[in-house]
Amino acid sequence: MRAITVVPGKPDQVRLSEVAEPAVAEGALLVEGRLLGICGTDVDIVEQGYGWPPPGRDRLVVGHESLGSVLQAPAGSGFAPGDLVVGIVRRPDPVPCLPCSRGEWDFCRNGRYTERGIKQRDGYGAARWRIEPEFAIRLEPGLGDCGVLLEPASVLAKAWEQTERIFTRSSWRPEVALVTGAGPIGLFAALLGVQRGLEVHVLDRNDIGPKAQLVADLGATFHTGDVTAIGVAPDVVIECTGHGPLVFELADVVAPDAVICLTGISSGTRTVTVGLDEINKEIVLENTVLFGSVNASRRNYEQAATALAAADRGWLQRLITRRVPMSEFAEALHKRDDDVKVVVDLQG
Repeated sequence: MRAITVVPGKPDQVRLSEVAEPAVAEGALLVEGRLLGICGTDVDIVEQGYGWPPPGRDRLVVGHESLGSVLQAPAGSGFAPGDLVVGIVRRPDPVPCLPCSRGEWDFCRNGRYTERGIKQRDGYGAARWRIEPEFAIRLEPGLGDCGVLLEPASVLAKAWEQTERIFTRSSWRPEVALVTGAGPIGLFAALLGVQRGLEVHVLDRNDIGPKAQLVADLGATFHTGDVTAIGVAPDVVIECTGHGPLVFELADVVAPDAVICLTGISSGTRTVTVGLDEINKEIVLENTVLFGSVNASRRNYEQAATALAAADRGWLQRLITRRVPMSEFAEALHKRDDDVKVVVDLQG
């Protein structure tokens, strides 16, 4: 069968390969791949060398943002042929550490976890793949192709869950949210903020393409420019750019007792001089919490599935701005100005 394979760090080695059918040992569910989402992690794997093929191999079947239809499901699995499913990315480490033993592999403490399409496990970029029922999420059929958005949405479901847990330290609750970055991650952060009834503001470096209108259609407010000049003192910030200097600026603009959740990672190496002592004083005196969040547990995938099911279907469909065949995966890694989410058609 066909699969997209890569050698991490070697862009000229992206291939549409013929590989063996997935072995039953990989999971009881046999799934026909429908769509594969592309994100910055895939770019880092191909171009920067992030990522690890399965042991003993130099090539990795890439892809972690999945969508497929069940072809075969054993009795008692909770699934049936035709079910629309998404595969969870991370697997617990084999030791396992305490969090992994309790289904909290997103908090793995020893780093021995594996990840489909990223770390030591083949991904979902294939015509067919297998998965364990406990790592598959069934979606409402009406979501259709928008189901490919579940994995990135799960990352923000976790970010919001953790943020809300921190707010339980006090009796007050946030009213104003700022999301920095209007890519797919930022848009999902905004969607979940609006669904929570917050006044949501989204800041991006430019308004090229459909981002500004997508934000407006959520009922949120779109901004460009400097974060210190937008006139908003947010109670909560979901930071989705990974831009280091911005993180320090946020500490200076948030309201007292604010929570800042970092979800973005940047590969930049620019050096910036900042007044850490002053920032430290502001964080301490204002009861500010600054924390990072990555990956997601099964619970967060289920939260994200609920959020997508409740979202306007037309709005979700507009997030998918470009579809490409498997043979054009390498070119699709490079976003165009009007791209939001690029997906690969695994059946085309």
